[in-house]
Amino acid sequence: MWGKNWRSIRMLSDCLPSKNQVTSESVHGANLAAKWMSCDVCIEENKVCGCQHSSTEGFKGTVNDTDVERHQESNSSFAHAVINMIGMLIGLGQLSTPYALENGGWASAFLLIGLGITCAYGSHLLGKCLDKNPKSRNYTDIGQNAFGTKGRVIAATFIYIEIFMALVSYTISLHDNLSTVFLGMHLKVPSLNLSTSQLLTVMAVLVALPSLWLRDLSSISFLSSGGIFMSLLIFATVACTAISGAVKANQPIPVLKLDNIPAISGLYIFSYAGHIVFPDLYKAMKDPSKFTKVSIVSFTLVTMLYTTLAFMGAKLFGPDVNSQITLSMPRHLIVTKIALWATVLTPMTKYALEFAPFAIQLEHKLPQSMSSRMKMIIRGSVGSILLLCILALALSVPYFEYVLSLTGSLVSVSICIILPSTFYLKIYWAQVTKPLLILNVILIALGALLGVCGTISSSKSLLKSIGRAH
Repeated sequence: MWGKNWRSIRMLSDCLPSKNQVTSESVHGANLAAKWMSCDVCIEENKVCGCQHSSTEGFKGTVNDTDVERHQESNSSFAHAVINMIGMLIGLGQLSTPYALENGGWASAFLLIGLGITCAYGSHLLGKCLDKNPKSRNYTDIGQNAFGTKGRVIAATFIYIEIFMALVSYTISLHDNLSTVFLGMHLKVPSLNLSTSQLLTVMAVLVALPSLWLRDLSSISFLSSGGIFMSLLIFATVACTAISGAVKANQPIPVLKLDNIPAISGLYIFSYAGHIVFPDLYKAMKDPSKFTKVSIVSFTLVTMLYTTLAFMGAKLFGPDVNSQITLSMPRHLIVTKIALWATVLTPMTKYALEFAPFAIQLEHKLPQSMSSRMKMIIRGSVGSILLLCILALALSVPYFEYVLSLTGSLVSVSICIILPSTFYLKIYWAQVTKPLLILNVILIALGALLGVCGTISSSKSLLKSIGRAH
């Protein structure tokens, strides 16, 4: 879930959102930044955006009906949509695929592929739900159409929990990679009982902290534009290590470790998490009828990338493979240093962008009579407190694989599999055929089973690790 192609993602902005909607519950902050500041039409016409964005304090300009129709035009091509969806899918989860394959056995690759197919089907169902009600503009709108206010609240709750837990995972990743980048460095603050790696993480987060006070996120949103590039860079790093012979790809991979399947299923599911922004992509397409094809192509390419990376990493490092593949790479290689720094810088650019949904909703709750300065102070203070809480939690439970697995099992499985099928059945209940009913009920049951088993397994592992540390 790292960043997108910025030029592409601007087209996903919703120029005229509902006044009280949960504005783009995307974990991809670049989309939110675009939605805050401007729309593509205004930029190309070289004028200040006059759209009445619900997330701002109010623009002075007005928009007539012709402007509304023009601004609501969708102009994202099929290829454009595929690029954006791939950018939404590839991210933090790919770092753990070699670890997951090694711990689950090579037969678990069928689980990875099967979950890719299932999540692609979930994306298709979201498109069908949007077909049914063209006024729906985001994931929570679909929940509202299915189950009213309760559906919206449930969808928003899962979305914000995923954002929070993903940020904890980002911070743990930041901590782990900083430890490797500055290996051998010794820092000590007498009044603080923190290790060198913890102090480095605190400093990195404090450097990023002022970004939470920014109202104009467009000034930093360009930092999210390299998502696909960073992911391909990591893939290329692993490939270069194998090709160069720096590490021999001769490690045996076990066939199947059944006991580990519940835990690694969470890692696999998290790798496909991106559904909360798919409605934005659907709305941006010139021909939304091709959304299913976009999902098929995107998930196919991403699944191929994940599977190849998983096998390469597992064959290269075997049982010693780290939960983040970048930490297993030979440190003397220049490509490893580049990949490590990319993994370090990515979380630091994420905080303000990922906090955007919280900031927008917080502003909606504040009195309109409140001054802009006071709103900025409240927004920045709350964001800073939340980030410091995330930092404290990440330093307390620095177990990347377990937190990521818990996120996938507890939250992502619902967003990617359970909720799309549930919403679809409710919205199309009168038209659902018996085979489709059976299929979706099975998917809901399997999703719930994976979620419960994965949550229990990853929670136990996390608690054991915490217990050993203390």
